[in-house]
Amino acid sequence: MDKVEEARHDQRESDESERGSRRWARRAVRWRESVRSRPSTNRLYRLAVGLLGGAIVVVGLALVPLPGPGWVIVFVGLAALATEFVWAARLEQFARKQVSAWTIWILAQPLYVRAAVALGTSALAVACFWITFLVIGVPGWVPADLIPAWTGLESRR
Repeated sequence: MDKVEEARHDQRESDESERGSRRWARRAVRWRESVRSRPSTNRLYRLAVGLLGGAIVVVGLALVPLPGPGWVIVFVGLAALATEFVWAARLEQFARKQVSAWTIWILAQPLYVRAAVALGTSALAVACFWITFLVIGVPGWVPADLIPAWTGLESRR
């Protein structure tokens, strides 16, 4: 195939993909409107979205102090809630503005301030792990000789 034929082939695939995604979106909108038209089904749907979105937010908030995508999970939960609840959409917009303002602020700071924030965040994560392991014990798969005595941690064997 020469370059022109390849470009046409790629364009046809792109067009088909776009049509398929638009078709899917139209079906989703029609389905949601049919659910919305039946009050009892709509209440049940909103309850399910509320429970699922709330659970995602709670899990995300529990993961915030740990390394990983805690805030991303919170925003995913808020986005799910925002599909059905106006208050969640407002909260999501507020949170996005705050995160954006924080990002702009932290990037404008000198390197030593950013390093101090990173160090503080890391210390908080370590403290969360230490407290968790202090309460429930270190998992049994961690070799006991790797746990320093000064930590006060014990293996759950």
